[in-house]
Amino acid sequence: MASVGVVAIGRNEGERLRQCLASLDVAARPTVYVDSGSTDGSVAVATEMGALVVTLDMAIPFTAARARNAGIQRLLDYVSDISYVQFVDGDCQVDPAWISRASAELDARPDVAVVCGRRRERFPNATIYNHLCDLEWDGPAGETIACGGDAMMRVDAFRAVNGYRPDLIAGEEPELCVRLRANGGKIVRLAAEMTLHDAAMTRFSQWWKRNVRAGHAFAEVSRLHAASEFGIWRRETRSNWFWGFWLPVAAIGAAPLTWGISLILLLGYPVLYWKIVRGRRRSGDDRRTARFYARYCVISKFAQASGQMRYLRNRLLGRSNRLIEYKGPGSSG
Repeated sequence: MASVGVVAIGRNEGERLRQCLASLDVAARPTVYVDSGSTDGSVAVATEMGALVVTLDMAIPFTAARARNAGIQRLLDYVSDISYVQFVDGDCQVDPAWISRASAELDARPDVAVVCGRRRERFPNATIYNHLCDLEWDGPAGETIACGGDAMMRVDAFRAVNGYRPDLIAGEEPELCVRLRANGGKIVRLAAEMTLHDAAMTRFSQWWKRNVRAGHAFAEVSRLHAASEFGIWRRETRSNWFWGFWLPVAAIGAAPLTWGISLILLLGYPVLYWKIVRGRRRSGDDRRTARFYARYCVISKFAQASGQMRYLRNRLLGRSNRLIEYKGPGSSG
C-alpha cells in the first residue's frame, strides 16, 4: 500500500482537535497540524499527540487554502516519498476505516486524483442548521466534480497543478478540483463513512453568513474558470442572481408603475419551493425533510446573492476579499 500522510488545519478547536488527531492515529503515519493563531493551547495539544506543527504568520491574510498548502509542504519536507495526503479540518473526526479504504481506491485507480466519502454532522439534531449541513454533505457516490475540505488526494496530481490557490477565501477545494479534472484526474465519492464534522451552528446569523460565503465562492470560482469546459457553478451563479436579486427587484420595484400587478412575479418562489421538494423526494428524502430543506434552500438564494454582490463590489473597487466567517476567526469550517 502506498504511503499516506495527513494535513489537519484549525484554530481554537479545543477538544475537537484532540478527537481529530486521535482518530488519525498520529503514531502510524506522518501528520501535520497547521495552526492559524490559536489561543486555547491547540499547538500544545498537537505537539503532545505527536503531530508536526506549522504555525501560520497571521500578519499575512489567512485562508484555509494557504494553510493546507503550508501543511503539505511541511509534510513533504519531512517525508518526501508520500504518495497520498489526507486533508481534514480540525473540527472533524476521521472514521477508523477511511484511510485504508481511500488509499486502496487510489492504489487501484491511477486515473483518480481525489477520493472523498460521507461526511456527517456529529450532532445533526442539535439545531436545524446542523441538520441542514448534514443534508448538504450527503452527495451520491460515484464520479463527481468536486470534494470538500476532507478528502484524500494523490500528491503527484496535487503538485502538478500547484496545489490550492492561496488567495481564495472560499470554494478552494472545488476550484482545485476544476484544475485537477482539466489535467486528466477524476474526483470520486465513495459510498463509505469518512468524517464526523461539528458545524456548531446555533444561530440563524451563522447559517446566513455561511451562505453568503457560498455565494462569494460561486461568483469567484465560476469567473476564474468561465472559459474552461471543466468550469463549475455557472448555473448556481445565474440562479442566485435571478432568485436573490433580479426577481424581487423587478417585482417590488415595478409595483408602483403596474398598480401592484408585478407582485405576481413573487409567486415564482412557491414554484421554486415545490420544484426543490420534488427533487429531494425523488432522491429519497421523506416529505418532511424535503420540505424543510426546500424552505431553507429558497431563503439561501438571498444570502448567496449577497455574497456574489460582495465579490463583485470588491472586484470593481479593487479591494482584497476578506474572510466571511460564521464560526469565529480562523475556524476550519
